[in-house]
Amino acid sequence: MSHPPSLDAASTHVSHKEFDAPDAAAWKAGFAAGAPTLFGIVAWGLVVGIAMVKTGLSVPQALGMTLLVFAGSAQLASLPLIAAHAPIWVVLVTALVVNLRFVIFSALLAPHFAHLPWKSRFFLGYISGDMTVALFLQRFPSPVPQPGKLSYLKALVYPNWAAWQIGSVIGIFLGSTVPPEWGLGFAGTLAILCITVPMVTNKAVLAGIVVAGAVSVLAFGWPYKLGLLAAVVAGMLTAMAVEGAAERFKTGIKA
Repeated sequence: MSHPPSLDAASTHVSHKEFDAPDAAAWKAGFAAGAPTLFGIVAWGLVVGIAMVKTGLSVPQALGMTLLVFAGSAQLASLPLIAAHAPIWVVLVTALVVNLRFVIFSALLAPHFAHLPWKSRFFLGYISGDMTVALFLQRFPSPVPQPGKLSYLKALVYPNWAAWQIGSVIGIFLGSTVPPEWGLGFAGTLAILCITVPMVTNKAVLAGIVVAGAVSVLAFGWPYKLGLLAAVVAGMLTAMAVEGAAERFKTGIKA
């Protein structure tokens, strides 16, 4: 005779609660996995913080942007548009498209943490970043409940968030004193390369990057930096197409 649904739900709740208990070993393992990326995160935040002030934002505006938005790529994409007095819809759409990858990240994390209260999921989603999600999924590719998952994720996202904010705040307060000949734009490019190169894990990602880079160069002269928007869309569509073709190829071989 099957158990009543209420009993199944109760047992599932208990099991998840046990798995979500603080796990010191998982925390240490998560911190060790994410530690090598923290220097690049600080450098990236520093560059974005300086860029916000150099673009013309006041210190309170820049602090508000880095604390509320917490998305370096979207912030950098928005700054030239703000400086050029682009229509607000262009700024918002550009930031939205640049950050669409977080929809994918959320979908990947959802099976692991769907049992958590929505406030906890919202908070963890907000402070998650590209590398933290990638490192978590490398360690826990299966959504099957396992002890230490939550502690491992927190050990990745908390230091990542702190490193970003520390670098960004320092950059905001130092922005007015840094001479332009230091070439911080190039430093920012190097910082983000250090963060993103390890994420090129398959042919689909590589194809998306190549196409996005080519489109960004060809559309460099478009008004309101819309070439960046076109590059992001083209790169995403290319990666999706390559991934779909690879899946169909595998399915054909198995058939």
